[in-house]
Amino acid sequence: MTGSETGVDRPARILIVEDEDNIALALSHVLGREGWAVKRVVDGEAGLDAVRTERPDLLLLDVMLPGMSGYEVCQAVRLEPELAEVKILMMTARGNAMERRKGLALGADGFIAKPFDLSDLLDQARALLAGPAEASNA
Repeated sequence: MTGSETGVDRPARILIVEDEDNIALALSHVLGREGWAVKRVVDGEAGLDAVRTERPDLLLLDVMLPGMSGYEVCQAVRLEPELAEVKILMMTARGNAMERRKGLALGADGFIAKPFDLSDLLDQARALLAGPAEASNA
């Protein structure tokens, strides 16, 4: 049983896949202050494994990672039907339109360019965590 009531009886679970410590620490701090349960891994393979085992509500996924890229992780998550509920927000220092289109084409729900404003990232995270659940209650 998977329980579709994300965020109702428990804090939202966010998985950060980011190899740069300073960025990951800032994200963990800001997201934790929102009351969300935050976990971090440092490479793509560990990220994919953690998505499969943890089933986070939101995956904050860096594009440029050691080993498996964020694009590869995004595509792998989207190929697994049991992970369809996981929202993916991709982050990259290469914020051009082509990179954005590629991420969205592979199934990302959002895309944010580094360096980003933390309040913008929070707004996107809130929207992704709240969005479809409210629409399906109609």
